[in-house]
Amino acid sequence: MSGVRRAAVFAAYGAQGLGYATVVTALPALKHRVGIDDTMVSILLLSTAIAAAAGSVLADLIAVRWGSRQALATGLLAQAAALVLVSVSDSLPLLAAAVGVYGVGLGAVDAASNMQGALSQRTSKFPIFGRLYAAYTTAAIVATLATSAILAGGLPPMTTLIIAAVAQAAVALWGIRAFHPERAAHRVHDDHATRTPLPRRAIWAVGTLVFAAFIVDSAVSSWSTLYLADGLQVAPGLTPLGYGGYLLAVLVVRLATDPLVRRIGRTRVGIGAVILGTAGALIVALFPTLPGAVIGFTAMGAAAGALVPIAFSRAGELLPSRSDEVIARVNLFNYGGAIIGAVALGLLASGAALGPAFLIPGLLLAASSPVLRVLHRTGEASQAESTPAA
Repeated sequence: MSGVRRAAVFAAYGAQGLGYATVVTALPALKHRVGIDDTMVSILLLSTAIAAAAGSVLADLIAVRWGSRQALATGLLAQAAALVLVSVSDSLPLLAAAVGVYGVGLGAVDAASNMQGALSQRTSKFPIFGRLYAAYTTAAIVATLATSAILAGGLPPMTTLIIAAVAQAAVALWGIRAFHPERAAHRVHDDHATRTPLPRRAIWAVGTLVFAAFIVDSAVSSWSTLYLADGLQVAPGLTPLGYGGYLLAVLVVRLATDPLVRRIGRTRVGIGAVILGTAGALIVALFPTLPGAVIGFTAMGAAAGALVPIAFSRAGELLPSRSDEVIARVNLFNYGGAIIGAVALGLLASGAALGPAFLIPGLLLAASSPVLRVLHRTGEASQAESTPAA
């Protein structure tokens, strides 16, 4: 049965990646149909991040009362309904409402899927968070390719949104029975005075790593293509190479993270990720050429690809009896990092100056290095890291 539960959790990560990628790739078509400009798109994306933070809080409330299984299924169903609404939106008010619902579902699934991932980790002999996030990244890449194929074939551009909605609803309906039923949160009527307190300092330390990783992720996602196009003025067909290298590195590193954790431990993996990400930002800033940008963004992808799964893996261990609550709080750092990474570079620079501006996520990543010690589990070594490599 544990294998079925683990498969359902993997499916939830995949459904999340599929849905998010379809929304992002549908933005140009939505922008044209609703008649909005880039400023309004930015406002909608910002509101999505804010709604996602509320969704993470909602997942925490549901997990405390009924468990993370219900929180995850609820979030997936909310996203599915929102994607259908987005696909039929022909006015700004309807689109804004749909995006708001989607954001709440996005945050709920972000938090609850990691809660379920922590429960899956406890039933596994080996680390699994790298592969869970690899499922997310793989589904996002598949969704991007599918969108390109649909547009090239002349099919309605909103088709991918409907496909993603069906996939998310199917995973939710399967998962309500297949997800882990265990609860890892305090009971509603517990005496607060006798309840084991949450490890707040450790939550802030792990959250700092998540914050830094998502600054890198959102900075590269939002500005790498524009930097190649407007800053380096490369040929249009070459502008996706920077972000493409980033995504490839994220996927490869996430597939490699679990074996690396088994061999050398989370802390060393985290140190390597910070070094690579910082070096990548330096390369982008110091070598304003196409090869320099691609190499730099690829190195930054390696950092984000490793830090996110190992951070959430550690979050699930900080207080196992209340890991759902711990993870919901750590997940909030995700959206702060995403907002800063997407906004800061655009406010400070444009065109060729975007290259040096990538030092910002690199320096913030380097500044997070003192908290890497939180990745080391004190006392008894975690089963995942102490298991001999095969």
